[in-house]
Amino acid sequence: MNDDPRPMSRRQLMRHGAWFGAAVGFAFAGGEVISHVAGAAAAERTHSRPALRFAQVSDSHIGFTGVANPDVAGSFGHAIDQINNLGYTTDFVIHTGDLTHLSTPEQFDQVKQLMTGLRTPNVFTVPGEHDSVDDAGQKYRKVFGAGSVGDGWYSFDTAGVHVIALVNTLNLRKLGHLRVDQLEFVKKDVAGLSSDTPITVFSHIPLFAMYPEWGWGTDDATQALSYLRRFASVTCINGHVHQLFSKMEGTVSFYSGTTTAYPLPRPGDGPAPKPVTLPAGKLHDALGIREVSYTKGGTALALKEQRLQ
Repeated sequence: MNDDPRPMSRRQLMRHGAWFGAAVGFAFAGGEVISHVAGAAAAERTHSRPALRFAQVSDSHIGFTGVANPDVAGSFGHAIDQINNLGYTTDFVIHTGDLTHLSTPEQFDQVKQLMTGLRTPNVFTVPGEHDSVDDAGQKYRKVFGAGSVGDGWYSFDTAGVHVIALVNTLNLRKLGHLRVDQLEFVKKDVAGLSSDTPITVFSHIPLFAMYPEWGWGTDDATQALSYLRRFASVTCINGHVHQLFSKMEGTVSFYSGTTTAYPLPRPGDGPAPKPVTLPAGKLHDALGIREVSYTKGGTALALKEQRLQ
């Protein structure tokens, strides 16, 4: 556990993180998040039916045409097929941003059409910075903003879990930024909740200082998290960095998800986070989805990462 709120060095990042397709999972047990290696998940599963099951996809970058992945639509479609074949119907799917690469109307239409193939009753999204290239997210909100407030944030309750979806990709000052009106939303949103309510927070950019040199952090996240630290279990799930990483600060767990498009370098490997071109046949090892189950009571069910097969 690392309770130091300062940015970690690259050596610390490597020690605390799980990189490029490594399988790290976590489970909710009585409202607490438990980390473990996903390979051990099968042995830990019970016959209890979880109250909530959902999947995360991220950073599909529909419209990208670079050599790192010349068929991002095909990779995203493969991820959708994988979710549809988990062996059960997810309660919802969350896409944690950068749905498109250049936020054109055509790209938004394409990703929306692809996501209609998800066999799930609910699909939720948060925007990435690539989804608001030239209009502060207006095209994104026109297509995906139904039910949201402000610049696209929202919350809901499901199966005893309180879910908050945040937007930290507008008004960027290199780092992600939430802004005063969204911070006030978080404060009011959780004010009436019992402290034993499990909280799950979705955002695109990490809500901790993963690697500020590359903009991998949110400058006012400490204020948002101050409203959540009284809760026994808070799980923050993000995209943006295109690789797996996990970190804990007290009762708050942070999990960066991988991508369905292309990998980015590890923090500090090179001057900037540019798409990485992998050897032939190796791309899908760096791409994947995330599966999570929540069971009320005390039964732990694994949340695990899945590479694209």
